[in-house]
Amino acid sequence: MIPNQLLIFAGRGEYPQYVLDGARAAGVKEITVLGVRGMTSKKFLKQADNYKVFGIGELESALQWIKELHIKHVILVGQITPMALFRSRFDALTRKLLSEMPVKNAHTIFSTVIREIEKCGSTVIPSSCFIGAHIPGEGLLTNRPLTEKEHSDIAFGHTVAMGVCDLDIGQTILVKDGMILAVEAFEGTNKTLRRGAKLGGKGSVMIKVAKNGHDMRFDIPVFGEHTLKLCKKFKITAVAFQANRLVMINRDKVVELANRYGIALVGLNSGLPAAPLEPEA
Repeated sequence: MIPNQLLIFAGRGEYPQYVLDGARAAGVKEITVLGVRGMTSKKFLKQADNYKVFGIGELESALQWIKELHIKHVILVGQITPMALFRSRFDALTRKLLSEMPVKNAHTIFSTVIREIEKCGSTVIPSSCFIGAHIPGEGLLTNRPLTEKEHSDIAFGHTVAMGVCDLDIGQTILVKDGMILAVEAFEGTNKTLRRGAKLGGKGSVMIKVAKNGHDMRFDIPVFGEHTLKLCKKFKITAVAFQANRLVMINRDKVVELANRYGIALVGLNSGLPAAPLEPEA
């Protein structure tokens, strides 16, 4: 079901732009953006029909604004810098909510934010909605086939990555010759690759997954041009991800660059449900 109105809660990066473009193409008539100060692009904000910017710690004011809008459908997209949680000033509600979390990770933090948004009368929809063209399916996307070693490391890495993700630690691991070089934690994907590359050198593979039962309303795996360029820099030779469960930002450009760099990109059949492409009725 395509709604008439949509509120995009937008962080950093190109992802929000693709959601806005996809929503307009799908027929959403009015798009409002809630931006995060210092993270959401000013150029992107100006494309919305209406927008307002809040600090990362100003949740109480942001929720009040959402409540006043009376927009039924909300989508959370774009990167929120993890370290902002250690560098921001928080209002009373944000401090209270954080203090009530014995464990702080993407799942607990965003689940809490979604719960508070839905208390305002809105429904948070999957962050995969409106961007089906940027969610690749199963199989090899690039020209170069995987080597036997890459096949082996990816198969092993996918099993390990699922175990790590099931523990809500992170979505990404780096593998070489059957050895785990790095497991993503709170620092994010790109710093994980940098850390692992220092150990492994040339020839490692990257695997990125979402756990069984992953809440697609937030923190859906994302891969884009910036991370691909880091893979080239760190001499990572292959990237594997779950088919129909990852957003590939600017997919055509990413595949073109991967072919130029000689990096293989492959979608794995995980046997898990595909990310939803539009809101439920």
